[in-house]
Amino acid sequence: MRSRTNAAARTPGARPQPSLVAELQQLGFSDYEARAYMALLAASPATAYEVSKAAGLPRANTYAALASCVEKGAVQPVSEAPVRYVPVAPSELLERIANDTASRCERLATELRKVDPDDGRDFVLNLDGEAQVHAKIGEMLRTARQHIWIKAHEDVVDAHRSELRAAAARGVSILVILFGSDGDRFRFNKRVRVFLHEGNGVRIGNADNLFTITTDFTTALTAQMVGGVHAAYTRNQAIVTMAESLIRHDMYLAEIFERFGPQIDAAFGPHLESLRRGYFSPSQLATMDAMLAKLAASVPRR
Repeated sequence: MRSRTNAAARTPGARPQPSLVAELQQLGFSDYEARAYMALLAASPATAYEVSKAAGLPRANTYAALASCVEKGAVQPVSEAPVRYVPVAPSELLERIANDTASRCERLATELRKVDPDDGRDFVLNLDGEAQVHAKIGEMLRTARQHIWIKAHEDVVDAHRSELRAAAARGVSILVILFGSDGDRFRFNKRVRVFLHEGNGVRIGNADNLFTITTDFTTALTAQMVGGVHAAYTRNQAIVTMAESLIRHDMYLAEIFERFGPQIDAAFGPHLESLRRGYFSPSQLATMDAMLAKLAASVPRR
């Protein structure tokens, strides 16, 4: 705590800076409380009368503002007849506010988790733009405690590699169905399993441009990552179960391809082409034909 006792220190100085007053208001101070505290930082110890003159406050309101500042632990009285005030040092004040806020948030997080929705229904949150979508994916990865399941292209997964590594280090079980070729890049420890989609990781249809993630059997997000980036996030149990089922069946298929790949290719063609032609939409067929042509062109001629 700082105290200035000379007469010059009590001379009213410049009015409090509006930007700093606004920042203090964000921390729970009223306008008058913030201005009174700032005035004391500029010149103290000071009486209520001196503070009112320095801060440009009505005298009657200054007494109430200083009393509130004392209750907040931002100001202390140091004399009587007349009462003079000094400010608590900003570093001390802000550290206490930060600690109190962190403790309050922890308590609230615990208590709010106990509150159930009245009607049992869960929302679907729409997210638009790359920044929002990646921020939500990062949040899901950081808060996962049991498992993370992902189906996505390696480029998108790579953007969250550090968060996946941290999740694996804290014991979260991770399963990735990967479009791409570098599965080893994400095998951080034995709790991480990575399968190339259908055994080869090749993109064939339009749905292959999606990023799908589920965590802890409670949350799911599906994002369109090509063109305009947008996503849907939910805790709705039916949708979460559906997303997990899709990833789970891709895992089954990946393991089946590892064991029976040549037989499957012989029966249905590479990339399950004959199967897909029976079930794809016209736009999906066009995408598949373009991808197959691109793959054929990339194969060296003998």
